[in-house]
Amino acid sequence: MKIAHIIPGSGGSFYCGNCLRDSKYIRALKDLGHQVIKVPLYLPIFDDGHDLDEVPVFYGAVNLYLKQQYPIFRLMPSFLEHALDSKSVLNMAARKAGSTRAKGLEEMTISMLLGEDGGQKEELERLVDWLADEAKPDVVHLSNALLLGLARQIKQRLKVPVICSLQDEDVWVDAMNDHYRKEVWDLMSERGKDVDVFIPVSDYYSAEIHKRMTIPASKMQTVHLGVDTADYSPKPITEKEPVIGYLSRMCEENGLSILVDAFILLRRNVEYSTVKLKITGGKTDDDLQFIKEQKHKISKAGLENDVYWVEEFEGDARHKFFDSVRLISVPVLNGEAFGLYQIEAMAAGIPMVQPALGAFSEVINTSGGGFIYSPNAPKELTEALASLILNDKKLLELSVAGLAGVKQHFDIHTQARKMVAVYESGLKNAPQI
Repeated sequence: MKIAHIIPGSGGSFYCGNCLRDSKYIRALKDLGHQVIKVPLYLPIFDDGHDLDEVPVFYGAVNLYLKQQYPIFRLMPSFLEHALDSKSVLNMAARKAGSTRAKGLEEMTISMLLGEDGGQKEELERLVDWLADEAKPDVVHLSNALLLGLARQIKQRLKVPVICSLQDEDVWVDAMNDHYRKEVWDLMSERGKDVDVFIPVSDYYSAEIHKRMTIPASKMQTVHLGVDTADYSPKPITEKEPVIGYLSRMCEENGLSILVDAFILLRRNVEYSTVKLKITGGKTDDDLQFIKEQKHKISKAGLENDVYWVEEFEGDARHKFFDSVRLISVPVLNGEAFGLYQIEAMAAGIPMVQPALGAFSEVINTSGGGFIYSPNAPKELTEALASLILNDKKLLELSVAGLAGVKQHFDIHTQARKMVAVYESGLKNAPQI
């Protein structure tokens, strides 16, 4: 089977769980003998295998923004368009403020969802032409519902099933100005009629998306995220220093300030004087002031020498990070649809400490490799961390259970076979031409 996977890139400036999800699935699908083409949108794709240079970045973020905000740029010469779509320019844009947030991009989001009726009609035609003439897939997989404006033209022109993953669209849409939210959700419901199957990444998110979009239950099939435990080499938990880890974008929304406050509270107790904090996951310019504020709090508490900020988080750097921490907490303010870092951590033998929000309870209860606390506040997180960080016996129990749970429930090859079954059902039901 030949699968075109259309993926919005993050440019590699921060830990992008959705990008890693897609890349891990793509590798597993290839292991099963399928041909998969990564088709990047907006920015280059971040993953441990890096990009495929022969596939162009469609809907280049710089061109897209300029043409939406300043119509005169729609008349720019082709050589300038190509220059703005170069990976060097797009990687630079990825680090700039606003490149990966919804605020201020509401009208562009709506325009994208309008597809052939939106302001990016020419770029849509270029993408569909390339898919039809170059890629020639049997199935097209959209990475998320914000790309639904592409579905109708792809389906009409290529006559193939269109599949769409569902993960954290609410994070993007709910950050918009109030009067745009309903319009965006309604547009996604309408454009969702062009999709054969939707794939939410958790049962929690399946229920959440039903509150916001009109999708028949028959078109929804949960497929959890997965990792290959062979990619990880767990270091015995009792051989590690008492270090708490954080792995995600270093931003307010992902709860880093809650963890920093909890660490400061923990260190006020002399019993935990040896405990340290290690933070990684990348950032954009939007996050710099927030990070500065966290460093100031840490310094004011006299703990700047006990908190490590790790810039590199790809590949070997992430595995070194896993080797250096005893447990990980990413106390996202409103939870997440899944949180790939959870099963990455548990595959590396590291227990998770997460709030009872989003799909965190679903993932941790299924795997058995972590601890859930509530409410999501520094005091409660401090108590959870204190109960585990120096408790070798409990950490070892959670480490062993988490690794076994990931192998049993979140193996990427098992999940990829479920994904193939979804593709095959779409092909079976597709109209014959």
